[in-house]
Amino acid sequence: MSTSLLYHAWGIRGYNYLATRYENGTVIFELEPNSNNLVCTNCQSSNWIYKGYRVRTLQTLPIGPRKVFLEVKIPRILCHDCQSLNEIDPPFAEPLRTYTKALEGYAVELCRITTIKGTSRITGLSWHIVKDIDKRYLQKKYKKVPLKDIRYLAIDEFAIAKGHRYMTCVINLQSGKILHVGDGKDGNAVIPFLQRLKHSRHYELEAVAIDMSPAYLSAVRETLVDVPIVFDHFHVIKRMNEHLDDLRRSIFRKADDSTQQILKGVRFLILMGSENLTELEKVTPGSQDRLNKALAINQPLNIGYYLKEKLRTLWNLKTKKQGSSLLKEWCQEAYSSDIFQMKKMANTLQSHKAQILAYFDHPISTGPLEGINNKIKTLKRQSYGFRDMEYFKLRLFDLHETQYVLMDHRI
Repeated sequence: MSTSLLYHAWGIRGYNYLATRYENGTVIFELEPNSNNLVCTNCQSSNWIYKGYRVRTLQTLPIGPRKVFLEVKIPRILCHDCQSLNEIDPPFAEPLRTYTKALEGYAVELCRITTIKGTSRITGLSWHIVKDIDKRYLQKKYKKVPLKDIRYLAIDEFAIAKGHRYMTCVINLQSGKILHVGDGKDGNAVIPFLQRLKHSRHYELEAVAIDMSPAYLSAVRETLVDVPIVFDHFHVIKRMNEHLDDLRRSIFRKADDSTQQILKGVRFLILMGSENLTELEKVTPGSQDRLNKALAINQPLNIGYYLKEKLRTLWNLKTKKQGSSLLKEWCQEAYSSDIFQMKKMANTLQSHKAQILAYFDHPISTGPLEGINNKIKTLKRQSYGFRDMEYFKLRLFDLHETQYVLMDHRI
């Protein structure tokens, strides 16, 4: 075998090929360093004498399904200039590692498209070694998350386990990259990051999108005083739907048997958007009639449904002035309806009017975070849970570059 093949296939330079062995389905190459290239590691002197060697076995890139090992002679030399006794480790492997840098890089690339167990099967490395390789790579890569060119942020929480265990995620809405992952879902989970961002020399933040969480609202207000806060419109409608559903349940409990039969099974139809109801009618004929009958027999429910649909049109308006006018009109109608749930929703809209109307100045939402939450669920499902939370956070930082192609194996 030529030294050229060793270099181009496995990145080995400055070593001579001695022999090849085949044992138990593996390929073993015996190598020794070229003595002309050896220098003292202490003083870089070429004035040395040979003092024996030891053999170091390193796993490297496989050939197809076969594992490949390198048996490398590690010479021991005595330097005449500095009188030090040195072992000359190969440059293509880190000290104390049992694998080469080439195999390490290959494992890192595989971890971007498959699971740890899948990478382990392809490379022939153990599960724990693959995880250690990937973790060290991610620690180096995300030692410091850059805060340059951040104009819009989104903040939201996601569940990491049963028992109300949450983490808070902050993303750059322009790039889609996760910038921060904090424990819990209160203000303390994001305040340290917001303070670091505020004092960054690249601070150019224009707005922050959050759900209607009081904890996140308070954290952003206290830390980034002059930055506009935009309430995600899907969460505003979600809050409206919660009040509407509470109204439906209270009506159902007080209704007689005949009315309950009409109201039964219409929850999904009441909460659904009118445009989606039209599409549902094509698949399930009679859905519109069922909804109309339920609304016809109860005026408060009819008013609540009308107010819900009217509120949804707010984000379709062109200007902030139009939005403010509609919001004022909506609250007046809600108060005049004398429906407890609608009046409660009107109070919410009034107290957070600035955050809702900020959408017209900065049309952003936490929608991209919902997509990232789905990726996080996929990551957790493929891993069957994470025991190493530091590694889990590092994987989240790398989530925007991860594409799960080989999804067959547990990580």
